[in-house]
Amino acid sequence: MIDAVRRAARPLARDFGEVQALQISRKGPSDFVTSADLKVEEALFEALTKARPGYGFLGEERGAIEGSDKTHRWIVDPIDGTTNFIHAMPHFAVNLALEREGEIVAGVTYNPILNELFWAEKGRGAFLNDTRIRVSARKQLGDALIGMGAPFQGRPGHAQYFKELHQITQRVAGVRRLGAASLDFAYVAAGRYDGYWERNLGPWDVAAGIILVSEAGGKVTAIEEGDDPRSGVSLCAANIDLHPALLERLRAAGAPSAAA
Repeated sequence: MIDAVRRAARPLARDFGEVQALQISRKGPSDFVTSADLKVEEALFEALTKARPGYGFLGEERGAIEGSDKTHRWIVDPIDGTTNFIHAMPHFAVNLALEREGEIVAGVTYNPILNELFWAEKGRGAFLNDTRIRVSARKQLGDALIGMGAPFQGRPGHAQYFKELHQITQRVAGVRRLGAASLDFAYVAAGRYDGYWERNLGPWDVAAGIILVSEAGGKVTAIEEGDDPRSGVSLCAANIDLHPALLERLRAAGAPSAAA
């Protein structure tokens, strides 16, 4: 997985910053797809299919492809943080996870510009390059730095986001919105963030992050009871001590309504 991600990400270093030369189309308001997205996903698909011919594949760009092996599936986001990428901001990642019988068992999140490769495997822990990482040890919400994601133009959930932001900002040391969910999870795993929440993501955004945080000693749940965190519909991640308090404040904002 690490080899496939590193190889697929090599052209991104060349393309990074050359945004005027990129072929950019629009999937929807503020939701960009570049030629780089498509090339990275194609490279990952080819490498992973060659290595494990029967595995299924779920990619943000090409969707679901069923494999002959029904127990394994790759989950891929070729560039998480595409808007950052096309604005020459060095905060984006290639995201890859392996699902076995419905459970995420391995994940890789790679920022090729900073050469930070976060990876985790079930039962082996979480790592940044070759160094073991752990979630932070902070116990008080008032000392915490919290990452979050905000809905952008054309996406639902703006009213709900502001309600949750009101609940959180008055109780924490700071909040950050950096625009790449995969790296938000990785930063929780590495102790850079003490917690993180977001709604309305896709499975490819969250799969690697769930095992990264879990293997680093943290906890990931859905915000709403009954939601599956692997779906990305609602997510709360933090160290074990802060997770209950963060989740309590998010739920105090109330469940989202159809108009929110």
